[in-house]
Amino acid sequence: MKTFLLVCASIANLCAVQALPAPNPEPMPTPPNIPSSSTAQSQLAALRVAAQGPQTGYSRDLFPHWSTVSGACNTREVVLKRDGTNVVQDSSCAATSGSWYSPFDGATWTLASDVDIDHMVPLSNAWKSGAASWSTSTRQAFANDLDIPQLIAVTDNVNQEKGDKGPEAWKPPLGQ
Repeated sequence: MKTFLLVCASIANLCAVQALPAPNPEPMPTPPNIPSSSTAQSQLAALRVAAQGPQTGYSRDLFPHWSTVSGACNTREVVLKRDGTNVVQDSSCAATSGSWYSPFDGATWTLASDVDIDHMVPLSNAWKSGAASWSTSTRQAFANDLDIPQLIAVTDNVNQEKGDKGPEAWKPPLGQ
């Protein structure tokens, strides 16, 4: 099931990060391990299509997120540093300055409070795709996974508009 979600995250990121026109010609930080178009297409072709499971029993709290990664830094702060430019963090690891480009809408932000960390495969979508049967530690690992292109810094209100919709139901404004 994690392979399925990895492929979904890869495809969603491919659409959000690689396919969108970038108004800024400078290279922007991106999540790790975004596959090439041909790899994403091969992974997609290899998926077994199944009906989505029920939402029954889902709670975001069942996916412990923003775990401590190192010292005082949690997953959110690591993604803010990774996806930002010239990010400065204080002794508690909070971003105090920097800039973040959102590939969802093309906006650039200079306050970390204007940026959300999006789960490309929403936790609710993962639940309906099999995470309901995972252990809490597996769900925590998924919600905080920095190794696949699952987490990305984006404009907060655009991420809130996306909510728990998966890539089949929501496209970033720049991708429409």
